[in-house]
Amino acid sequence: MEKSDTFQIDYYLELAVKRRWLLIIPFCIAMLVGMYFAFVLPKIYQANTLILVRPQRVPTDYVRSIVSTDIDQRINTIRQQILSRTNLERIIEKLNLFSGPDHADMFMEDKIGSIRKRIDVEVTRSSRRSGADAFSVSYRGSDPQTVMNVANTLANFFIDENLKVREAQAIGTSGFLDDQLNSVRTRLEEVEKQLGEYRKKYMGELPEQLDTNLRVLDRLQLQLNERQANLQEAKNRLLLLDQQIEANKNSQAAGVAAASDTGQPLTVAQLKQQLADLKANYTDRHPDVIRLKRQIQDFEGGATANEYNSGAAEQAGSGSSALLTQNRFLSDQIQQRNATYLDIKNLESEVANITRQIKEYQRRVEVTPQREEELLSLNRDYDNIKGSYNSLLNRKLEADIAVNMEKKQKGEQFRIVDHARLPQKPVSPDLKKLILLAVAAGLGLGGGLIFLLDYLDTSLKRPDDIEADLGIPVLATIPRLYQPTGQMLKKLNWVLTGFGVLIGFILLAVFGIMVLNGVNPTLELVQQYTNLPIQKVISKISL
Repeated sequence: MEKSDTFQIDYYLELAVKRRWLLIIPFCIAMLVGMYFAFVLPKIYQANTLILVRPQRVPTDYVRSIVSTDIDQRINTIRQQILSRTNLERIIEKLNLFSGPDHADMFMEDKIGSIRKRIDVEVTRSSRRSGADAFSVSYRGSDPQTVMNVANTLANFFIDENLKVREAQAIGTSGFLDDQLNSVRTRLEEVEKQLGEYRKKYMGELPEQLDTNLRVLDRLQLQLNERQANLQEAKNRLLLLDQQIEANKNSQAAGVAAASDTGQPLTVAQLKQQLADLKANYTDRHPDVIRLKRQIQDFEGGATANEYNSGAAEQAGSGSSALLTQNRFLSDQIQQRNATYLDIKNLESEVANITRQIKEYQRRVEVTPQREEELLSLNRDYDNIKGSYNSLLNRKLEADIAVNMEKKQKGEQFRIVDHARLPQKPVSPDLKKLILLAVAAGLGLGGGLIFLLDYLDTSLKRPDDIEADLGIPVLATIPRLYQPTGQMLKKLNWVLTGFGVLIGFILLAVFGIMVLNGVNPTLELVQQYTNLPIQKVISKISL
């Protein structure tokens, strides 16, 4: 198998050498055609401007930026703004684009469409974070100077538009927060007013007043018990006074009759009897007991004084004096009874008033859970709105600081790292692809012709062909014999072959230099060493 493969390779090499001109001529023609296209195809130059996305210079721990748009989205937004018709018309007028006679009949829409196709924005992502660290703005065109100017202008537009977009977004965010803050402030004031009116309306029924209401209720209950006890005591005293008054009235009539018969006063005995009755029910500190004791002492003191003045007069007027004293005592009892009656009325009024107060405070205590629930709902709304207000207020302050930071250009910015430079080599046509295509076309065309002719040639060329077709073993082969003239032609053929191979390598080398240095520098170099007007010839051929 290895022997067969080696034999096939040797055969094809021998075939290539035999038909070498079918390789040399197409290869040289392909090199010439490739260089021709490299000369005549329109040159497209590209200028790039590298823009760095520089983070904000104020630490984010102190000032947070409110421009939260993703950098890729912001670049795309700015790109759309720059590629707008208005902006592109301004660039065309500023740089005097499409001003030649070839573009005199060109519509503005066509000019704008042509520029849009030539502008490209490529974002470079950083390996350290998810955002973009830099992006490049490129522009393509046939004039290197114009390409450079347009690329730099586009880069400046990107920087200016970024500042405008960031500042507008910051101001818009601040304005939105300001509107929301005013709205929430109005709502907060309304809830505060509702809360104040609710507290004012239900004063005394609020949850924080429950302990006070319970203490007041206990105190009122004690007062009610005390007043009710005093009322009962006053009623008992009134009843006793009524009984005493009735008894005194009866005893007064009987005492007057007895005094006229015996001449002895009965008033002291009656008073002592009343005192004994009172002591049976009350203590010595009771007001009625004290009052009767004082009356008895006054009565006895009055009787003793009369004895010192005149015994006869006392004896004669004792009955009249006793009756007068008894009438005075009855009058005092009636006054006491009236005073006690007034005390009862006052106590009844106080009891009724205290009872009303107790009912009121009981009602307050009973409705306190309802007021607590309603007040809790109002306080919850108030706390939520106040929390929103405080949050918006903090954000508004941060937004104002961020707006100030953006106005002073301390936030995230675009900075040009590499300005667009005058391009030296065109990016189109791609000479690398062109030379590879030319080499492949030349060798492919020559190799194809060689194999095609070999395929069409049905003569016997090798001993194996004889053995395979005729079935006769080959014992020996006789080499081709040349005459002297044939020998000279063979040598000349090899000389021409070497010259052709040399030309092919020279063309390949020139094409390679064009790929490395560019078309115009290579032409200048060749023209310098050969003094041939190559550019003029190529320009005439292209015409």
